[in-house]
Amino acid sequence: MVNFIIDGKKVEAEEGATVLKVARANNIGIPTLCCHESVAPTGSCRLCVVEVKKGKRTRIVTSCLYPVDEGIVVDTKSERVMNVRKLVMQLLMARCPESDVLKDMAKEIGIEPQPAFRPETDKGKCVLCRLCVKACEDVVGVSAIGLIARGKKKAVGTPFSEDSMVCIGCGACAYICPTEHIVMESFGTKRKIWGRTFKMQACDKCGRYFAPVDQLKFISQKTGTPMSDLVTCISCK
Repeated sequence: MVNFIIDGKKVEAEEGATVLKVARANNIGIPTLCCHESVAPTGSCRLCVVEVKKGKRTRIVTSCLYPVDEGIVVDTKSERVMNVRKLVMQLLMARCPESDVLKDMAKEIGIEPQPAFRPETDKGKCVLCRLCVKACEDVVGVSAIGLIARGKKKAVGTPFSEDSMVCIGCGACAYICPTEHIVMESFGTKRKIWGRTFKMQACDKCGRYFAPVDQLKFISQKTGTPMSDLVTCISCK
């Protein structure tokens, strides 16, 4: 265990825990878009920056990656921190001017919802947080999507922007997306995502369509569970 100070409060935390995790455990709010408990942090969005004093050195770090250490002093809302967050938020809002999530976060930080930089019109609501990519790779184990292109054209998508034949339609990417950029449509017996339409499986007891057939086949192959054991929804099990 290590002892340190965060926002003037003395706290004790497990060695190796991140500043963000400890802050949340102590009801100290730090904004973030790219951090989710299901996947390892990447520090992509840079909204979770804090100021850390260690010895005579003070610097700005990403709280989702920075591990706590004995004797450090953390300030989550210093003037320097807030200036960095405001700049990052202004850049994100210029990239995704139509995002209601960003507008709400901006208001909480104290920024007018109008972008300070020239807004872009071709990025949708994607902030390149990579949560969807990591969820598909690390949690689902499919790797149907990834980062494509470079520089200003970098985006999240399927290889060569073509319909992905390995996508199983599970919707994990849409669920974990913090800005609702990824659109998944479900209508009766079908689900549409990433340009493909998936057939949905009906529960053998209640008849409710609850999962794509491709997803159940993937689970069956991975786990060795017979398909007959997977065609019952959670509510009916």
